[in-house]
Amino acid sequence: MLGAVCLAVLCGTLWAGLWPFHSPKNAVNWLGDLHGVRFRHPGTIVSAGQIQPATLSEPGCSIELWVQPGRPYDSSTLLAFYSRQNPIQFSVHQTEANLVLEHNEVRRLERTASAKLYVKDVLRVKQPVFLSISSGSQGTAIYVDGRLAKSSRQFAIARSDCTGRLVVGTAPMENDGWTGVLYGLAIYHGDLSVDEVVRHYQTWTTRGSPEGVRGENCAALYLFTERAGNRIHNQMAGVDLLIPERYMILDKFFLEPFWKEFDLSSGYWKGIVKNIAGLIPLGFCAYAWLLGRTSARRAAWMTTLLGCMVSITIEVLQGYLPTRQSGTTDILTNTFGTWLGVVAYRRLFAGPPKRFHEPSVGRIP
Repeated sequence: MLGAVCLAVLCGTLWAGLWPFHSPKNAVNWLGDLHGVRFRHPGTIVSAGQIQPATLSEPGCSIELWVQPGRPYDSSTLLAFYSRQNPIQFSVHQTEANLVLEHNEVRRLERTASAKLYVKDVLRVKQPVFLSISSGSQGTAIYVDGRLAKSSRQFAIARSDCTGRLVVGTAPMENDGWTGVLYGLAIYHGDLSVDEVVRHYQTWTTRGSPEGVRGENCAALYLFTERAGNRIHNQMAGVDLLIPERYMILDKFFLEPFWKEFDLSSGYWKGIVKNIAGLIPLGFCAYAWLLGRTSARRAAWMTTLLGCMVSITIEVLQGYLPTRQSGTTDILTNTFGTWLGVVAYRRLFAGPPKRFHEPSVGRIP
């Protein structure tokens, strides 16, 4: 009976770690009678190729996003540029109702660090918002519905930051899905003047297309007027966007080192607690079952090793599942949780269960 319980707990642990066992259908749909696409979870759009300007020497990169967030307390990646040489190239995130811009900045001795710029309370649920991010030699300015919301001279987006593969709706290397509606997207290799920001906002939101876009400055303009199919055409004769049939991560992390996974956010620590608690039942049951077959010390390390091997198996397989994260932090926390299960059994039961011995044949009781 105890062995059956242990097997059920093991199967439940594997199920919880590997569900849904495959790459799900990409949850990106056209709006039908309106221009735009809706992102549900999990959903993503990727560029068909590399976005590359004619020259990288001049500073500045600008982005226009016409979006409508779908969740009130979301924490996800809305848009990101990706290259293998610089994974955190430039990305746009939603953190609750806040807009977050992030990119790598080079510091002394060619070391890099992630730089972030926050704009509070601009992404509200079911309210369309037109975002204009303009960066040049004078720094970065963020406009919300044609009005300046925040500016920073320290945070600058280089022209090279807006190159490479474009990913919309999730992160390039991990599952970080955004939900909501995307009505329009434009990428400019150069900064935008205040007049251009206001004119684009007014004409795009009233006529469905920004007025006065210059071909030499605009690298990509996506109006989402197709209303069907899996290709979103670039109106500037550049790289198109694709809607994959199945949800995908462009270059997924595989067993990401724990020192790179470390994060100070509350979500990270909730995940730590969840992964520790999730393996306690396996440690408890497996240790109880092994005690009837070997010594207490041997049962303890065999149980802990079992939890470690189960966790490694899950993390390796998660490397091939786009909706799951593959990292080494979970291996450490799962192993610790298994050991806590052993400790919990020892605290609840003073001694191990007695072994069952069958009477020898011919022995007089």
